[in-house]
Amino acid sequence: MKAIRRFSVRPVLPEPIQALGEIATNLRWSWYSPARDLFAGIDPDRWERVHQDPVALLSALSAGELADLAADPGFVARVEEAKADLDAYMSAERWYAGFRAEQQQAPSAIAYFSPEFGITEVLPQYSGGLGILAGDHLKAASDLGVPIVGVGLFYKTGYFKQSLNRDGWQVEDYPVLDPQGLPLHLLREQDGTPCVVTVDMPGGRTLRAHVWRAQVGRVPLLLLDSDVPGNEEALRTVTERLYGGGGEQRLQQEMLLGIGGVRALRLWSRLTGAPAPEVFHTNEGHAGFLGIERISELVQQHGLSFEEAREATRAGTVFTTHTPVPAGIDRFDATLVQLYLGGEQALPGVPTERLLALGAETYEGGDRGVFNMAVMGLRLAGRANGVSQLHGQVSRGMFDGLWPGFDDAEVPITSITNGVHAPTWVDDRVFDLAREHLGGGDLEVSEKWDEIAQVPGERIWATKREMRAQLVADARARLRRSWAKRGASEAELGWTEQVLDPDVLTIGFARRVPTYKRLTLMLRDPERLKRLLTDPERPVQLVIAGKSHPADETGKQLIQQMVRFADEHDVRHRIVFLPNYGIGMAQSLYPGCDVWLNNPLRPFEASGTSGMKAALNGGLNLSILDGWWDEWYDGENGWAIPTADGVHDPDRRDDIEAAALYDLIETQVAPRFYDVDEHGLPQRWLAMLRHTLATLGPKVLATRMVREYVERLYAPAAAGGAAVTVDDFAGARDLAAYEARVHAGWDQVRVEHVEGSLPSDSVEVGQTLHVDAYVHLDGLAPQEVAVQVVAGTAALGTDDLSDWEASPLSLVESYDDGRHKFSGDLTIERTGQFGWTVRVLPRHELLASPATLGLVANA
Repeated sequence: MKAIRRFSVRPVLPEPIQALGEIATNLRWSWYSPARDLFAGIDPDRWERVHQDPVALLSALSAGELADLAADPGFVARVEEAKADLDAYMSAERWYAGFRAEQQQAPSAIAYFSPEFGITEVLPQYSGGLGILAGDHLKAASDLGVPIVGVGLFYKTGYFKQSLNRDGWQVEDYPVLDPQGLPLHLLREQDGTPCVVTVDMPGGRTLRAHVWRAQVGRVPLLLLDSDVPGNEEALRTVTERLYGGGGEQRLQQEMLLGIGGVRALRLWSRLTGAPAPEVFHTNEGHAGFLGIERISELVQQHGLSFEEAREATRAGTVFTTHTPVPAGIDRFDATLVQLYLGGEQALPGVPTERLLALGAETYEGGDRGVFNMAVMGLRLAGRANGVSQLHGQVSRGMFDGLWPGFDDAEVPITSITNGVHAPTWVDDRVFDLAREHLGGGDLEVSEKWDEIAQVPGERIWATKREMRAQLVADARARLRRSWAKRGASEAELGWTEQVLDPDVLTIGFARRVPTYKRLTLMLRDPERLKRLLTDPERPVQLVIAGKSHPADETGKQLIQQMVRFADEHDVRHRIVFLPNYGIGMAQSLYPGCDVWLNNPLRPFEASGTSGMKAALNGGLNLSILDGWWDEWYDGENGWAIPTADGVHDPDRRDDIEAAALYDLIETQVAPRFYDVDEHGLPQRWLAMLRHTLATLGPKVLATRMVREYVERLYAPAAAGGAAVTVDDFAGARDLAAYEARVHAGWDQVRVEHVEGSLPSDSVEVGQTLHVDAYVHLDGLAPQEVAVQVVAGTAALGTDDLSDWEASPLSLVESYDDGRHKFSGDLTIERTGQFGWTVRVLPRHELLASPATLGLVANA
């Protein structure tokens, strides 16, 4: 017999321990050991059975057990102490308070939109790096006191749980999540009814969504859920799966995230009195529709035109791109977008043609019949960034078609390299070691990093072995469960108790499994890999994990290939593939690995933060120079796998780079690990480990990353937003009028004649070049443009300029018919081939960048 309805019933906590409910539902416990220890101490065995979920643990306790806890003075005192500690964390002034005191225009609220958030395994609303990064962003913001509000979707079945069948093929399971049994609170109106956010759908339908709040330390996270009464069945399933369904369902999800997300924020402010966000951060293009909802709001509430509202919206918007490959961008058929957001479905004040133009691929090589979410995100953002220095460079090349006439270096996409939330990912034993020998575990205290050399080598090495042993135990248990699910009997599983060795060099590799991450590169020469794994004196062991998207057959084939190799009897004690990679597995995997392997096809790794987490746990990186490793590898903090750049045959390139990987492990990594002194300590390895922590440690923190976002993007965006909204949006109105004039007349803007003079024919460093430029501006005034001389190194044969700098020219005189003379002097400060040119750019004090409008007139 089956139930026709079900719901979760939460326990009624006795008054002396009532605070347990608040402690359990504030996800700070997921990165704060004392809170976890409080719950684990109630019943350690049951704590493990509920997968370290405080809400599930409390629900599993009987009324009698709760009464016993409430009658225990010692336990009540621990609860009171934990509650006081949480209250202090929530209310204390933190870094942002000081920043805001100095920066008067620092935002009072920032909205952070993402399609996924990886906070804790208890709340499985993530698929991979994008979600984990978003989770770390919120946690670091909480620790710094940055007033962020997260906005996302609640997926009833999350991403998926991965298992393997007998043949090693990935199998997906979608267990249903009950939000009432999770650390979530449903937003309710004052009369107790659930709040509802609505988004219009074609055919007169309405998509309704409830809003769940997760509390991530000091940061509220709002998650929209379409599985609500009043929705027809097809609409109830809009948020059923993360990245599930076809193009139409994905479009519905992204409308709910962007449009519905803004409406949820307005709801949140109305219910709580929270300030309306001044800055909107779009984490990838999935939430890009938030921009058109804000435009519609401004048109309706303030009487702005579409163009004026667009300028007001753009000024306060930040867009982060995470993908270095076009295939990672959501693109919809323009006719589908028109069906959902055009004609009668158009948002008030957002004409169909204006909307479609925002996402149109109007550049060379683009498809004009496609609506590109990243393109819309960039067009509606005053500021944009990639997630590592190299990724910023790649992104500027990917999207340079939006800024024709500009060199890639000028495309207005900057870089903020990702970071990781250390309290989430660093093993408690590392913090204990810091407290024991450095006098504290606060990673924000910079001098602690410099003092790592003071920690005795034997203590570091003993701690690493403890963490390696924990990984071995965890891997054996997971492997045994995996084989049992694959159909093996208990009698066949005795060998799993001998898998891996806590004294063997351990290399980890875990990530999503798209083709470019090259899960199977290490299998290019299986026999050589076997020799490395089974070397009698310097053996290596590999712990591997990763999920393939359910629709990615190629990725699943790669997993199967890896599993079949790991199943072979002669190596299965040295290499394991662990299914269902997630936060829980990662928290034992990173600390237990000596080396973290990353071998993507360069330059397709945007950032790649797993190696950062390994480094903070005393691991060394062995990686292709891609993502963050490309900028922070220094020759002593790990190893760089050489790349076969310029080799166009993909098989040959893989063979070359795999051979380089084997060589590094065989000749450098393994010898250094096993080269020990008379005390059994690998002193050269320990020197690399200390150097890695001292130099990489401060760089890879998510708190460093969030501070950069605040200082370089959020505060300028808030100032830009304030500048265009003051005095009844006078700035937005003026900027929109200026942009209309510039676009209308730019075809007639040209550099008609240029003259340059030098004091002699023999040019030397230090001499001055005088430049006169005669420019036709049609109807534009001279103060509405910037005329520049651009000078740098000129390539022989092509005259292409590199390493150039732009210097302003000043208006000298004006003539009839819109012609003007601009002049200036340029000091020559370099030798070699020198070249220069002149160009004209739009100029307006409210433009975030000279390239914002994508207009330039080159001589």
